[in-house]
Amino acid sequence: MNQSIILIGYMGAGKTTLGKALSQNLGTDFCDLDWYIEEQCGKTIPDIFRESGEEGFRQIEREMLHEVIGKKNTVIAVGGGTPCFFDNMDYMNDKAMTVYLKAEIPTLIDHLHMSHTKRPLLEGKTDSQLAEYIADSLSKREPFYSKAKKTVEIQTIHLQEQIDNYVEIIKKITQQ
Repeated sequence: MNQSIILIGYMGAGKTTLGKALSQNLGTDFCDLDWYIEEQCGKTIPDIFRESGEEGFRQIEREMLHEVIGKKNTVIAVGGGTPCFFDNMDYMNDKAMTVYLKAEIPTLIDHLHMSHTKRPLLEGKTDSQLAEYIADSLSKREPFYSKAKKTVEIQTIHLQEQIDNYVEIIKKITQQ
């Protein structure tokens, strides 16, 4: 691997799950940008949002993105909104291999239900409200996501075998 691989996509697409598995398979480092931000700031993402607002968070996110992209041979999972602010998507495309993990709304909802991550934006929403929220967000984010160099269609992931299959697909398309 001669450049980093950045996984982008909506929350619940499988960026962290597949990113960890891919980095293990390739024998490289893995970095989840949200985890990195929390570690560097000593605060949770929701706390940063509360204290600095979205604009403040996005500025921190951009700075941290530049830091982690500087690390060579790393698999990086970025937050769902990361590609949509500043010149982040163009910067990621310039510095790394970007892969859009594209999932349909029912798949995203399945993954979000399986996830143990607290997502303040989704709390208290019914499945139909969640589907509506995701559809609205995706329509705004798709123009950014679609700029990725490669795209992988993601179905609901329940089994290790499915994770392994996606890792092989991502490896194959990023080595072309």
